[in-house]
Amino acid sequence: MITVNYINIEIPSKSTNEGLARSAAACFAAQLDPTLEELNDIKTAVSEAVTNSIVHAYPETIGKISIKGKIFDDNTLEITVRDWGRGISDVKQAMQPMYTTGGDERSGMGFTIMESFMDKLRVKSTEGKGTTVTMRRRLSYRAGNIR
Repeated sequence: MITVNYINIEIPSKSTNEGLARSAAACFAAQLDPTLEELNDIKTAVSEAVTNSIVHAYPETIGKISIKGKIFDDNTLEITVRDWGRGISDVKQAMQPMYTTGGDERSGMGFTIMESFMDKLRVKSTEGKGTTVTMRRRLSYRAGNIR
């Protein structure tokens, strides 16, 4: 696959920036002329990834979150959300539905939601060094799509 376009955004891990990340991803994806359902799925997945970084990576401090987007020539969108926070000690366990380290107010469904709305989800993490979540979604071809 050949990269057709890309973005790179860095935000502080403030809850007020979750909406910014969600909107930026939607604006970037819009050039592929997604359906409203595709666009909502992408926004939700990005929102979950950024919220995970805010809540779990930096629970008592403000840190850095990087959001990178790529569009490939086969109409695939890739969004990577990275933090340099606490990291995840057991990624496999963290990806199980209902598992959370965020307390009773958290559902533990973040990774499950990301997985359900995207075609591919990859999570890499090192304790004390942070987490990288990479999500891909191939969008349907419609009039006006980049090819």
